[in-house]
Amino acid sequence: MDNKTLSIVSYITIVGWLIAYLVGKDKADSLLKYHLRQALGLALVSIAFNIVLRIVASVVPALSFLGLIGLVFLVFWILGIINAANGAEKPIPIFGKMFEDKFAFIG
Repeated sequence: MDNKTLSIVSYITIVGWLIAYLVGKDKADSLLKYHLRQALGLALVSIAFNIVLRIVASVVPALSFLGLIGLVFLVFWILGIINAANGAEKPIPIFGKMFEDKFAFIG
């Protein structure tokens, strides 16, 4: 697989991220490294948000409607996939700038 394809695959669940990381770590260019950072950061923020939301919803069931905010993460994933497909190194809205400097082990 080429780096553009691996960049797209990195956004498809944690398993896709692991595949993209392991297959592309030897031949990674800046595009792949960038999207690996973005995808990992987005996945971690999404998981943390879901954990917090489940705790809040179990304590106060009336706040379960906040689960709709999870759709925002879906939109961010789609934007990341579109950016990877276009070969653009654009950050994901809101969180993306934080992930550009983090996760140094990726590259």
